[in-house]
Amino acid sequence: MATTADIKNGLVIEYNHDLFSIVEFQHVKPGKGPAFVRTKLKSLSTGRVIDNTFSAGHKITTARVERHKYQYLYKDDIGYHFMHTETYEQIPIDVKLINAPQFLKDGEEVEVLVHTEQEKFLGAEVPQYVNLKIVYTEPGLKGDTATNATKQAELETGAIIQVPLFINQDEIIKVDTKNGSYSERVK
Repeated sequence: MATTADIKNGLVIEYNHDLFSIVEFQHVKPGKGPAFVRTKLKSLSTGRVIDNTFSAGHKITTARVERHKYQYLYKDDIGYHFMHTETYEQIPIDVKLINAPQFLKDGEEVEVLVHTEQEKFLGAEVPQYVNLKIVYTEPGLKGDTATNATKQAELETGAIIQVPLFINQDEIIKVDTKNGSYSERVK
């Protein structure tokens, strides 16, 4: 049994007969009244994110979850298919259990969460930053960089994001998968 002092990002807990991953947390100690922990919890079965507040010292039940490296293979009507990098075992995972499926490209390595007690696949986490090629964007004009103006760009995975005006077609950029934003140009 753990307490709220053991809370950290990525910890998986049992709450309301479901498994939740802690996305964000904040310990709050107000000037008046008891301390508490404000959290954002993501359901590993539905993908829904909820806000919850625990009082300080509240007992929480942690779940035994292991992270394994898998490689993305392809997508079909069953779901997204991944292969274990050591055993070559292939598994399908539903799209709602993947944190950023629009940024997955063939051969990309992800971490798959496995509930060890139930031998159940809980989801897949795409790395926070991925390098992707721009397949189409309007050309930027010289002198358009005076402000933080952006334009749409289509990536090799089919995702569309906003990029600065100086980015051109066929360039490789680094994308933040947490919020789907442009991070930097890759040399």
